[in-house]
Amino acid sequence: MKQTALVTAGTAGIGFETASGLAEAGFEVTVVGRNAERGARAVDRINALGPLHSARFLAADLSSLDAVRDLAGRILADGPLTVLVNNVGAMFPDRRDSVDGIEATFAVNHLSPYLLTELLLPALRAGAPSRIVNVTSGAVGVAKRVFDAVEPPGGYYGFHWYGRAKLAHLAHTLQLAGRLDGTGVSVFAADPGGAATDMTNGTMRDAKIVSPGLRLLWPLVRRKFERSTAGPASLAARSSVFAATDGSLAGRTGLVIGPQAHPVAPFRPATDPHVAEAVRRLSERLAPLTAA
Repeated sequence: MKQTALVTAGTAGIGFETASGLAEAGFEVTVVGRNAERGARAVDRINALGPLHSARFLAADLSSLDAVRDLAGRILADGPLTVLVNNVGAMFPDRRDSVDGIEATFAVNHLSPYLLTELLLPALRAGAPSRIVNVTSGAVGVAKRVFDAVEPPGGYYGFHWYGRAKLAHLAHTLQLAGRLDGTGVSVFAADPGGAATDMTNGTMRDAKIVSPGLRLLWPLVRRKFERSTAGPASLAARSSVFAATDGSLAGRTGLVIGPQAHPVAPFRPATDPHVAEAVRRLSERLAPLTAA
């Protein structure tokens, strides 16, 4: 059976390098992004590598839950899916809402991939043995761990809110792995470790993204950010490609693949069943599988 892969936010950066790696590994890759022109360029670059199967591009604004539902419908119509890589991510220096009226950081980094994954489970089960790879981040370490509502108490600080959304998705990833254990669908989190991308080059230089306490140390914090986001996207994509393809992971699930492309211990709060349950309740309420 032909192996198929879907990579969100795959037109540039880590997502593009992941899509290229999967195409070189023999997958028929679908790249998802917002911009059709960037999508066409990405697909042309992938196909110029001479993969076994030609890549294609699908346009979707993954900040919109209705757009996620529409994308899932198109993918389901194609039949079985072997690999889903939820690479989409965004960090904002200032608070903003998605088109659904939900705080955008949480919507893009958690609700969008959560909903897409839930909707594509029939295709992933049909394509088993299959894999779900959710891109995580070291920013989970600065996250508030309260998920009674979309927005945590206190002020808006982009890096911390990004970490909180990634923590929500990591908790969901580990819970989903347990839920799907034995179905032939394996679930992994992949930590790229950071790279020079459009997201990091833009927001990581703005002191507004961190809390006032860290702003007092901004020269040190900024240098740390710059060091951690100076590497090439091709290197940062290794963890995602490994999680999606490596034979040593066959039959395994619920692992976090670190920047060096081997399993690492998960961030402990993400394994807390109370956190996972709070995330599940909030996700189901805000991102139902069918539109209201």
